[in-house]
Amino acid sequence: MSWLQILWFFLLFVLFSGFFVLEGFDFGVGMSTKLLARNTSEEDQLVATIGPHWDGNEVWLITAGGAMFASYPMWYASLFSGFYIMFFIVLFGLIVRGVSFEFAAHAETKTGRNIWRWALACGSLIPPFVLGMIFTAIIQPLPITKAGNVYPTLGNQINLLTIVGGVAVTLMMLMHGLNFIRLKTTGDLRKRAREWNSKLYYLLYAGEVVFAVLLFFMTDFFKERPISTLLILVVIVGSTVAAHIGVLKDNEVLSFVGSAIGLVGVVGVIFNGLFPRVMIGQDAAMSILAKDASASPLTLTIMTIVAVILLPIALIYFIWSYVVFHKRVQAKGAVSE
Repeated sequence: MSWLQILWFFLLFVLFSGFFVLEGFDFGVGMSTKLLARNTSEEDQLVATIGPHWDGNEVWLITAGGAMFASYPMWYASLFSGFYIMFFIVLFGLIVRGVSFEFAAHAETKTGRNIWRWALACGSLIPPFVLGMIFTAIIQPLPITKAGNVYPTLGNQINLLTIVGGVAVTLMMLMHGLNFIRLKTTGDLRKRAREWNSKLYYLLYAGEVVFAVLLFFMTDFFKERPISTLLILVVIVGSTVAAHIGVLKDNEVLSFVGSAIGLVGVVGVIFNGLFPRVMIGQDAAMSILAKDASASPLTLTIMTIVAVILLPIALIYFIWSYVVFHKRVQAKGAVSE
């Protein structure tokens, strides 16, 4: 493989990691509107924490998909066509969530407002669960033709590993969102978020053990990349422990950073195990390799130049937006230092 192919494989990892971390707490907050909030005032308080950020954070997924299309078109074609229905469900959830913000704000009745707040919660639950299923489905052997077409069966898409993967990703994003709530709110919501996470981390420990066991038996990660896979799993568990300690000691930054690293670790263990493949065939000879799935050297060169120019601008914008909206959100919509 050329250095450009390796670079863009790594950049796809970075983009998906950015989406999991940044949109992850958005999903977590969205789910919390019906799990944590006890009245409309608290629901508004939660929505206000992600109001300036959620649509920008969603762009990370669009950018990741676009970058995959341009840098690894065969991977994009095989993945999105093979899992078309599941990606459609993800898109449906994102659309429902997106419109729920505006429709809830303009609802003329309490019933209408409540319906759209439930739409926000459900639209925040569906995408992480289904994306977790997709990511854990592609690390298992799939039926792939010589032309690179993927025809996953129902059993390939819905099995013990994909269900555990979907639940684990959803739980991690919910807890990441609760840690974000602790950073951004005051009063009862902040205390309640800490209480929830102090209990949920024990459930996450059990989930990570189950995930590691299934990873051992249902993928070839420990055969192909045993050391790196084990190290990344250790990082995931270690970051979970650090985040849990942050909850117990009321260290909000430690909790948030720990849950963020855990989500990056999930993406990392998948990309690490796949490489140098992008899709794993039931017949090893049919597996799609990164070196065969990438775009031409000229395309990758042009993309690299564009990324070098635009990426710093995008990062400056994201950092600026979080600096501007750094204050905590109070129950009545006011802010304090």
